[in-house]
Amino acid sequence: MLGFLQQPVMVTTEVNLNMVALTAVGLLSRLWQLAYPRAVVFDEVYYGQHISFYMKRTFFLDGSGPPFGHMLLALGGYLGGFDGNFLWNRIGAEYSSNVPVWSLRLLPALSGALSVPMAYEIVWELGFSHCAATGAALLLLIENALITQSRLMLLESVLIFFNLLAVLSYLKFCNSQKHRPFSPRWWFWLVLTGVACSCAVGIKYVGVFTYLLVLGVAAVHAWHVIGDQTLSNVGADAKGWAGLAWGQVRVLCHLLARAAALVVLPVLVYLLFFYIHLLLLCRSGPHDQIMSSAFQASLEGGLARVTQGQPLEVAFGSQVTLKNVFGQPVPCWLHSHQSTYPMIYENGRGSSHQQQVTCYPFKDVNNWWIVKDPGRHQLVVNNPPRPVRHGDVVQLVHGMTTRLLNTHDVAAPLSPHAQEVSCYIDYNISMPPQNLWRLDIVNRESDTDVWKTILSEVRFVHVNTSAILKLSGVPLPDWGFRQLEVVGEKLFRGYHGSTVWNVEEHRYGRSQEQKERELELHSPTQVDISRNLSFMARFSELQWRMLTVRSDDSEHKYSSTPLDWVMLDTNIAYWLHPRTSAQIHLLGNVVIWASASLATLVYALLFIWYLLRRRRRVCDLPEDRWLRWVLAGALCAGGWAVNYLPFFLMEKTLFLYHYLPALTFQILLLPVVLEHISDHLCRSQLQRSLFTALVVAWFTSACHVSNMLRPLTYGDRSLSPSELKALRWKDSWDILIRKYW
Repeated sequence: MLGFLQQPVMVTTEVNLNMVALTAVGLLSRLWQLAYPRAVVFDEVYYGQHISFYMKRTFFLDGSGPPFGHMLLALGGYLGGFDGNFLWNRIGAEYSSNVPVWSLRLLPALSGALSVPMAYEIVWELGFSHCAATGAALLLLIENALITQSRLMLLESVLIFFNLLAVLSYLKFCNSQKHRPFSPRWWFWLVLTGVACSCAVGIKYVGVFTYLLVLGVAAVHAWHVIGDQTLSNVGADAKGWAGLAWGQVRVLCHLLARAAALVVLPVLVYLLFFYIHLLLLCRSGPHDQIMSSAFQASLEGGLARVTQGQPLEVAFGSQVTLKNVFGQPVPCWLHSHQSTYPMIYENGRGSSHQQQVTCYPFKDVNNWWIVKDPGRHQLVVNNPPRPVRHGDVVQLVHGMTTRLLNTHDVAAPLSPHAQEVSCYIDYNISMPPQNLWRLDIVNRESDTDVWKTILSEVRFVHVNTSAILKLSGVPLPDWGFRQLEVVGEKLFRGYHGSTVWNVEEHRYGRSQEQKERELELHSPTQVDISRNLSFMARFSELQWRMLTVRSDDSEHKYSSTPLDWVMLDTNIAYWLHPRTSAQIHLLGNVVIWASASLATLVYALLFIWYLLRRRRRVCDLPEDRWLRWVLAGALCAGGWAVNYLPFFLMEKTLFLYHYLPALTFQILLLPVVLEHISDHLCRSQLQRSLFTALVVAWFTSACHVSNMLRPLTYGDRSLSPSELKALRWKDSWDILIRKYW
C-alpha cells in the first residue's frame, strides 16, 4: 500500500545558463556602487519629495502619473528605514545619514537588471534563435542611457520592466494556447499579462500605449480564435448539434477569459493602486486646496480640523463660506470688501460703483456670508433650524458689511457679455436692488433635497434676470487687488464647475447685532458630523485632478524634441561633482541608437516588400515564419511606434529619457532583423560569413562606445576637458569610423 515510498522522489529541472549569466551581469551592471553618488541626482529631487510625503502619510497631488510608481519608490524607503526627514530642494545636495540611498535606488536598479534576461526571453518566445535572444539582452545590458536611468531613483526603468513583462507574459500565454488552453500555466500567463499592463499604466500614463498595443494584438488573436474551426467544431461529428454547441461554448469561454484578464482585471488593479494610495495618505498636505472641500474634510488635520464641528444642513441664518468647485485658475472663495467698482473703467465704460464682489484664493473673514430668508429681517438660525432646500429663494448677506449679493443689467468689468455682481449700496438713485437668488442643488437626488455643508454642489440663479453666479477666472486690475472676477452669466447653458459652489465652513448664526456677529464669525462651532467620502468619489476626483492639473511647461535647459531623440542629438547632465570633474550624463550609445533606427526602417521596407509580393501570390517566407515575422514587428516595431509617435502631439516639456521605453522595443527588433537578413537574404555561405563578420565588428564597436562612455554613466572617475570633449557622441562616431572602417 505504501509501495510508492520505496522509491525516492525525484525532481528534474532544466537551467538555462544563458539566462543565469545574463541575470548575473545585469545585476552587476545596475547594482555596482549603487549608493554613489550620495547626492540628489536630477529628478531625484522631484521623486524624493513624494517619498517623504508617503513616509509622513501626507496627502499630495502629482499630475505626472498615477501613484503606483511613487509607491514602489516609497517601499524602498520604507524597507531602508527612511523617516521622510530630508529637504529635497536642490539638485546636487548631499544626502544626510538618515537617507538610505541604496535602498531608495534598489527597485529601479532591479527593474533595469531584470529587463536584460526578459529581453532574451521575449526574442526566444517570438521564435528566434538563442543567438538573437542573447544579442538583444546584451544590447540592453551595455546601453549606457538605460544603465544610467536604472541606477537612480527614477521611474523609467520600472516602466520598461513592466512593459517588457506585459509583452513576455502575453507571448508565453500565446504559446501555452497552442498546447494546453485553460491549464494553470495558461491562466497564470494570461492573468500576469493583465496585471503587468495595469502596473505599466499605474507607473506613468504613457504606459497605456503598451497596454493598448498588447490589447490590440490580443484582439487580433481573439478574432482568429472565433474563426478557429478546431475549437468551434469540437465533437460535432460525434455528437451532432450538441457537439457544435459545446465547441461554441469553448470559443465563448476563450473570449470571456481574455476580456476578464485583459480588461476587467487591469481596471481593478488600477483602482487598487489608488485605494492603497489614499489609505496611506490620510493626513492633510500642501496640495489640499486643489481638491474639493469634501475631499479635504476627509483628511486628518487641515480643513477636517476646522470643519469637524460644523452642522450638516444649511439653514436660514447660517453663516457660510462658498468655495468655487471649478478651482481654476486657483481655488478661491466668494468674497467682498468695502471697496467699490470704479465709476469709469480704463476702456471708458461706466460701472454701478457698487461694492466689489470677487473670488479670493485665501481664507479671510470677508469670505463669510449669511443665508437670509427674504421674508424675514433676522440673521440668526431659528430653534429648531429651518433648512434651506432645492428651489428655495434666498438672499446672501455679506457678513462683515451686511450688504446683500446683487446683480443687475450692468456689464461686468472684464467680461462685458456678462452682468456685474456686487453687494448693493443704496445711493438713492433709480437702481433698485435685485438681490434674490434661487438655490439649484446640482447633485441632488430629489427636488426636496436639503442644502448640505461640503456635500452639496449648488448654483445661484438670479430671480430677476436668470443669470447664474459664475467665476470668470479673470484677475481684476489693481483697483480690484488682483482678485478674480465674479459675474452673472445670463447666456450660460449646461453644467460647468465655474458656476457651481459648495459650502466649506459653516456655523449657525446666533447673534442679531452686528458687533456680536463679527465676533461670532471667529468662534468655533459645536456639532460634530462625519463627512467621509466613499472611495469611488475620492478616486474620481483625484483622477480628474491628476489629468487636469496644470504642469510647468516652461522651457528647460535640457529639454528636447522627439526628433532630437532618434539620432541622439541631445543629452542631460544629471550630476556634477562639487569638487572634481566627475559627472553623470544621460547619454546613449550612438552605435546602438543609430543601428536600432536603421533596423526599424529595414523592417518596415522588408515588411512592405513581402506584403506586396504576397499580394501577387509570391511567398518568400513559409507561412509559419511569415506569422512570426509579423508578430515580431507588431510587438517590437509597434512598441517603438506607440511609445514614440504620441510625443509629437504632447504639449509638455520633453526630455531624452522619455524615449527610453520606445528605444527598448527598437533594440529588441535589431537582432530579429539581423537574423532575418542572415537566414533569408544572404544566399550563400560566403555571404553569411561576411555578414557575420560585419555584425561582430558592429557589436565590438558598440561595446567600445559603451566602455568609452562608462565614466559618464557611473560618474566614478574625474575627466579632463579633453576627455570630456572626446566623449561627445559626434566626436566618438568619427573616432569609431577611423578605427574600424
